[in-house]
Amino acid sequence: MTRPWTDGDVPSQAGRTVVVTGASGGLGLETARVLAARGAAVVLACRDVGKARLAAARLQDMGRSGPEQSQADSTGQPGGNGVPAGGSPAPADVTIVRLDLASLASVREAAAEILATWPRLDLLINNAGVMALPHQRTEDGFERTFATNHLGPFALTGLLIGRLLDTPGSRVVTVSSIGHRQGVMRFDDLQGEREYRPWPAYYQSKLANLLFTYQLQARLEAAGARTIALAAHPGNARTELWRTTPRFTQTLYQPWLRPLTFWFAQSAAMGAQATLRAATDLQARGGDYYGPPGRLQFTGHPVRVSSSPRSREAGAQRRLWRLSEELTGVSYGLAELPG
Repeated sequence: MTRPWTDGDVPSQAGRTVVVTGASGGLGLETARVLAARGAAVVLACRDVGKARLAAARLQDMGRSGPEQSQADSTGQPGGNGVPAGGSPAPADVTIVRLDLASLASVREAAAEILATWPRLDLLINNAGVMALPHQRTEDGFERTFATNHLGPFALTGLLIGRLLDTPGSRVVTVSSIGHRQGVMRFDDLQGEREYRPWPAYYQSKLANLLFTYQLQARLEAAGARTIALAAHPGNARTELWRTTPRFTQTLYQPWLRPLTFWFAQSAAMGAQATLRAATDLQARGGDYYGPPGRLQFTGHPVRVSSSPRSREAGAQRRLWRLSEELTGVSYGLAELPG
């Protein structure tokens, strides 16, 4: 593809079922919006059910359209009126499932509801996350950032893997961050019991997202599965994640400063394009990682990008996988890889 990829390139998703975590706002909502507009049955898996209901109502009001009615322009802003030729838009197929990734009980309940309700699962998009939190413990005794950003998605994917494997052409897309480059896996102190700093904890969790994705893809390949695992990152996107940062940083990411900050911050709609490409590009392959182009990868239309050398360490991938199975009690049933 010689021209930039946009969400207008998302093919029809009619007949496909998609679960998007953290879809009540930000990147998740933008991802769900495009997939619903292309005809997918979209499950908003969210902790805050009230916000999710508002998001679902918004998506249903927008309705469904074909790609020609719902393309984004070169700035990533949605275009078209969402009305198919011939009249009013059909309501989007959007459902809510309550999911708190920081609670293993909630993860199990959400997975059980999904399995009981949808006979196929084409896409699982692990989008939800937290950033720069003070040290907190979950009800399971885990550090909240690591639990929400890694252990919860690991458990959810494992509980749904059978349905994914039964659905031809299914994908698991996990949203990481350019911050993973600064991440270090502190295997001797994953829960921050001896030392905790909010940003290193976040970077570690985003590195874990990639270690998980690459190890999952390796195990899927070894099993001869048709399901693939991919990752994406949004660059620097203006989302609610920044609400836990200092006031000055929050100000920098306000939309009204766009004329000055366009070079390092982009809209949630643009940030979601990397996820959408990983989820739907017919040329994508297992293990691909998508994000904005360039050395900094802050803004722009998504391309295949490289990740840090630490994310490619097979030994770290296997070690994290085994620890995650032990901590969550969730086993994928995919063969252990040698080494």
